[in-house]
Amino acid sequence: MKLQRALLTSTLVPACVALAACVTVDSSSSDGGTGGSASTGEGATSGGTGTGGWTTGTGGTPTGTGGGGTGTGTGGGGTGTGTGGGGTGGGGGTGGDGAGGGGTGGDGAGEPGDVFVEDEGTDCEVPSLPESGSLPTVAKLPDPFKKLDGSRMTTKAEWRCRRREIKAQAEKYIYGAKPPKPDSVTGTVSSNRITVNVSHQGKSTSFSVSVELPTGGSGPYPAIVGLGGGFLGFPLNTSLVKGENVAIINYDPYAVGAESGGSRNNKRGAFYDIYGSSSSAGLLVAWSWGVSRIIDVIEASGGDILAADAIGVSGCSRFGKGAFTIGAFDQRIALTLPIESGSGGVPIWRGIPGEMAQSPSSAYGETYWLGDAFGSFTSRVTALPVDTHEVVAMVAPRGLFIMDNPHIANLGPKSAHVAALAGAEVYKALGAGSNISYISVVADGSHCAQRSEWNEPLRQNIRKFLTRTGDSAGVISASNRATGNLSEWKEWDTPTLE
Repeated sequence: MKLQRALLTSTLVPACVALAACVTVDSSSSDGGTGGSASTGEGATSGGTGTGGWTTGTGGTPTGTGGGGTGTGTGGGGTGTGTGGGGTGGGGGTGGDGAGGGGTGGDGAGEPGDVFVEDEGTDCEVPSLPESGSLPTVAKLPDPFKKLDGSRMTTKAEWRCRRREIKAQAEKYIYGAKPPKPDSVTGTVSSNRITVNVSHQGKSTSFSVSVELPTGGSGPYPAIVGLGGGFLGFPLNTSLVKGENVAIINYDPYAVGAESGGSRNNKRGAFYDIYGSSSSAGLLVAWSWGVSRIIDVIEASGGDILAADAIGVSGCSRFGKGAFTIGAFDQRIALTLPIESGSGGVPIWRGIPGEMAQSPSSAYGETYWLGDAFGSFTSRVTALPVDTHEVVAMVAPRGLFIMDNPHIANLGPKSAHVAALAGAEVYKALGAGSNISYISVVADGSHCAQRSEWNEPLRQNIRKFLTRTGDSAGVISASNRATGNLSEWKEWDTPTLE
């Protein structure tokens, strides 16, 4: 069950303020090809559908009937896996041996296919990045399409390595480096718990999370990782989630990176057991690393209980920062659901000082969410060569639904809206503009409250990206209490990518 592109409807979501004014962008340009019709025996049969791009190849079942028997062939279910080039969908199936057997479906030609890995850009070369003291001041948002060599993207295939460049910048200047998969990751998956055991270069650690399976359907179930566990930090309607036959994984981030009892020189938790208490990586990276290891275990379990390729992640406030970072840094996450994430989460750093949101210095000093290197930018965020709209873009073309609260200025909702609008430009350029949503039209101003306004778009996102039973279009809908203006922040245009 691979990630597939689809559309999220904007119905039931008021006050659209999208990409200028509630724009829905069709992403059909990146569809893979369709298998040709099978040759016909006595009964007409159709060939398989092979699709590349960000969708899977779906096998047809060409059949031909003749004599006393029915010939059946299985369509190609292959997904193109070109990494920067064009992938090719699987071929259609071949009919059986009945008289007038079914024919062979044609190949589907597609764009770069799904690669189910944590980071598909590990082979991309990233130039050496300058140290913080030598970076110039740039008031506007950096151009997400401008590569580090100074040229701009012209093809969708270039996004794989451009994303890798953005990731390297975000790690160096904001979050700290997220290490690759450790030497050994083992564990168990049961109907109520996942255990994770990690060994790396002579050090070892372990942690576990609880699991709540839905009462209906059958496994393997999609799942949403809820940071904070249960309702703490996870103000989604859990009855709705499980009613959609989606499991909930209750993840305690503090087991992997603890806020209490530590300091920047004495970081604590499973991540720091492996990489050292003085690691320069902040808690958001540690929490992200922990979810990646959970997915490793689910993937290795064989998928009888949980489906590794249908995982979402959500959290609110500090855990919203975590959910956002997790979804950006692990490409196996199918749906990212950050809620009211505030400074250090979705809002653009450049907009925060003018919005009376939590200041960069406060976000850096409250605890060590951010990497040590960000300390050089707390009073000069305009020197950052990367901003959070590009972290939004790192999620593309996967599902992203940002939920925000316009009633609390400290959360930086205007700056979050700008980040969503700017990041959506990358989604659009990749032909996946309908895969991102942002909603801040909510009546209740309480922080991290469960909100009825989110129920229907949440259901639509779940059906599109996790259960793959829906095809609705995304929406960017901002409250008039906190509406950002992208034109004030960008001096670049969105290219038409081949």
